[in-house]
Amino acid sequence: MGSENWYKIDNVAKVFLASVTKRDPRTLRVSATLKDNIDPEALQEAVLSAIQDRPQVQVRIRRGLFWHYMEDTDILPAVAQEKEMCAMLYTPATAMLHYQVTYFGRRINLELFHALSDGTGALEFLNIIVLNYLKLKHPGELDDVTIHSGASANDLSQDSFRQFFGGMTGMGPTLKRAFRPGTLKLPFDQLQFFEIHMPVAQIIPMTKKLGVSMTSFFGAEWMMAVRAELPPRSSHMPITVTLPVNLRNYYPSNTVRNFFTNVNVTHTFDSAITVDELAVEFDRSLKSQLTQENVKKVMDGFETIEYVAPVRPVPLFIKQLAIRHATKVADKNVSVILSNLGVQKPPAEMAKYIENYSAYCSSQNLFSTMSSYNGELTLGVTLPFTNTGAVKNLVRSLSAQGVDIKVYATEVII
Repeated sequence: MGSENWYKIDNVAKVFLASVTKRDPRTLRVSATLKDNIDPEALQEAVLSAIQDRPQVQVRIRRGLFWHYMEDTDILPAVAQEKEMCAMLYTPATAMLHYQVTYFGRRINLELFHALSDGTGALEFLNIIVLNYLKLKHPGELDDVTIHSGASANDLSQDSFRQFFGGMTGMGPTLKRAFRPGTLKLPFDQLQFFEIHMPVAQIIPMTKKLGVSMTSFFGAEWMMAVRAELPPRSSHMPITVTLPVNLRNYYPSNTVRNFFTNVNVTHTFDSAITVDELAVEFDRSLKSQLTQENVKKVMDGFETIEYVAPVRPVPLFIKQLAIRHATKVADKNVSVILSNLGVQKPPAEMAKYIENYSAYCSSQNLFSTMSSYNGELTLGVTLPFTNTGAVKNLVRSLSAQGVDIKVYATEVII
């Protein structure tokens, strides 16, 4: 194994590294379902080609005295048939890649340890793999098609938090402990996964009627779905939806590393409110937080810890204990995480071979990704709890509004 280069870990990655568990290995999964069954040999060749475009994934995370760091690795990926979802891709003492590519039927899966990248970076890498695969399967048809943004290797590897850090600020408002739609966890460190499909054309008229974004519509639906699980003794507790925000929409960055921050929308059900009214309130709160100024404050507040002088010389294991404790506290202030990955727009030459995209993220909370492609909206839901009531409530609410729903779920051992 060689290690000619090493790289500092960004602050988001530090949180993921400190909070890895068997139940939540901090794994991000993005998938593309094609229209034909996957050829494993062609996929292996496509992945080996893709890492020439994205050498940033060819790293091993190591422990330093004060912080982790990444170094180049010669370990090569080996494509395999899917056996599990959101696998453990980081253990401190093991020489391993922190991503893997698997397949099942017509589906290609890319799983990444979240310390390497976020949803935007993962989807771009997935599309590079898919394009290389399609070029092999359909010679001559896609020779002039490219996914690469043209950014330099330095730009792709950039720690954009550090690059755009504007100055030390406070850490932002403190959240109250939120109601979570489950207390009893699934046994054997299991997670349950749901994939919910619906036509975009049936959702858009509802969002237009209310004048709200798709994110706010589903944020309110999730709030109501969780509220239906709220017992009377917990009626005073707020329901809080955490939303990851892609900072590339606010800063000129081409990084494939993590570059997102979180905002929170919270509501206490202390008076009667309809889901339509809640969606409008949710939209207003979310938009007020997504101004350039407010997003900058949130990002700078998170990055400030890097520049606090007394923190720098503290040994890594003490820092990790502190981050792990802070993460556990923060988890209790969240009811649902909702990550909108947006409309997927692969090049047209690729699109005719792709049926759909989906995404999941391992979590200690109810976590829902959202993406749309070719007129279909897909929610990828991760749940660590035995109680699946919130998911059922969401599906029933949408069905009652006339939305045609298809739901797929993994089996769990109870």
